[in-house]
Amino acid sequence: MTDPVTTPEESMRQKIDTSVPHSARIWNYWLGGKDNYPVDEEAGDAYTAVFPGIVTIARSSRAFLRRTITYLVSEAGIRQFLDVGTGLPTAQNTHEVAQGLAPEARIVYVDNDPMVLAHARALLYSSREGATAYIDADVTDPDRILEAAARTLDLGRPTALILSNILGHVADHDRARSIVTRLMDALPPGSYLAVNDGSRGIDPVFEEAQDAYNDSGAVPYNLRTVDEITAYFDGLELIEPGVVPVTQWRPDPGAPTPEVVAEHGGLARKP
Repeated sequence: MTDPVTTPEESMRQKIDTSVPHSARIWNYWLGGKDNYPVDEEAGDAYTAVFPGIVTIARSSRAFLRRTITYLVSEAGIRQFLDVGTGLPTAQNTHEVAQGLAPEARIVYVDNDPMVLAHARALLYSSREGATAYIDADVTDPDRILEAAARTLDLGRPTALILSNILGHVADHDRARSIVTRLMDALPPGSYLAVNDGSRGIDPVFEEAQDAYNDSGAVPYNLRTVDEITAYFDGLELIEPGVVPVTQWRPDPGAPTPEVVAEHGGLARKP
């Protein structure tokens, strides 16, 4: 008797647990995407019932990513990107923004969610001149990330490390800082670090909703104080205006006066 054959698609479905909400799928739901399940929509709706502003935070986070990558390509001359914890593909993904400005840009996405990886491989096509690769790895394993990334990126050349709404999944802040340090230590001078995460001490309603979500059985996401987020950039040169609400980081010319949101981010250069 032969063993049954399992296709990659069946393997992916076997790994995806649709009985509990998943942060990447909920985030996709808030961004207006369709790659989620009823359990994710229910959790997302329950969250927004307590804190409707989470949709603004999600979309402001995506806009911050677009603006930082635009700066990195157009003003800093960066052509290599390591995007850790990329999440489900939506509009204006890292490679779309970067290669739209510099087709030769090379991007490596990192995630350990089978649904994210399957969608990334199916939807995220590189430009002909550049490259896009996908690594199945966890943010808590920086050595594996760096080893795999080196197959696509020349880590001897300046590279931008993107950590967007991922470090909150590392419960211990000191451990999160050590991960950032390990990754940045492997990159040469002239490289950049972009971080944005949900912030504590800004909006008590947001904190109440997030604490309730963390107690629901879903994978928790830990809000950090602004000082804790700023600490990720220790030893680096922060680009103006520093660590600020993501809505206030170099807003588009002519945009309305940005509101303060409980999501802080910044961009810094390695000297």
